[in-house]
Amino acid sequence: MSNATLSLSLPLLRDGKLYAVLAAAGFSLKAVFVKLAYAAGPVDALTLLAMRMLLALPLFAWLVFTAPAGGQPLQRKQIAHIALLACIGYYLSSLYDFIGLSYISAGLERLILYVYPTLVLLIGMYFSKQRPGGTLWQALAICYSGLLLAFGNDLQQKSDLSAVLIGGAWIFAAAFVYALYYLGVAELVGQVGSLRLTGLAGMFSCGWVLLHFVLFGQISQLQSANAGVWGNALLMALLSTVLPIYWLALAIQRLGPGPAAAAGSIGPVLTLLAAWLLLGESVSVLQLAGMALVMLGVARIKR
Repeated sequence: MSNATLSLSLPLLRDGKLYAVLAAAGFSLKAVFVKLAYAAGPVDALTLLAMRMLLALPLFAWLVFTAPAGGQPLQRKQIAHIALLACIGYYLSSLYDFIGLSYISAGLERLILYVYPTLVLLIGMYFSKQRPGGTLWQALAICYSGLLLAFGNDLQQKSDLSAVLIGGAWIFAAAFVYALYYLGVAELVGQVGSLRLTGLAGMFSCGWVLLHFVLFGQISQLQSANAGVWGNALLMALLSTVLPIYWLALAIQRLGPGPAAAAGSIGPVLTLLAAWLLLGESVSVLQLAGMALVMLGVARIKR
């Protein structure tokens, strides 16, 4: 490689904003891959999640192996803490998300998940016995008004009201338990390291999902899954699970958590575009207005 080529490529590799956008794009495609897998063949939420985690397990192990160990060896209490957080964050949140996606559109799913910072803030304020101020209530009103508009769009597209409500409830439950994970993981990041913690939590979450599948899943569905289902599960594991986590860690390392989150806030837009291109989901003025309000409300809360 010539010096000129090297000088052009290194700034790109050092650009934290690029990694943040790549991470947002990867996470945004997850709902699309789930929808494509459901369309490719008969598969239920638990089986598809087990396929994703089975394929992601060696990649999470690679993250742990390559991450700097730093500090003291992990104590049993820390390991138990990580296992519990993995159960809440990656396992339950992903399971609820996959179930919800069998009912509602990918665009609405991403918007509901996008409001998790509001839940982080409200839960944190509840435990710290703080009262929300007027500015926060205004931001919450903007955010959830946008969600109502997005729900209205899905209700127009589908005749089954109960399906939209059930799917929305499952996705909101996913956002809630992920908010609990986010709060719980904060104190461990400094002790374990973000990349190492992510890899360990991912490995534990794979264990929880696979244990659930062995106890309650249908092995026949796993054995009979076609190439289309497996292909989307592989894309999900690689492009929407492990790589985005790795890219996000690199973005935070170069930019800090605040700027990295800001640069990656285009997730709902990317999901809406991918769902339109790959799934044929319609895009309406109502949906765009709802998305704009949700993103505005979350941005004000983050500030």
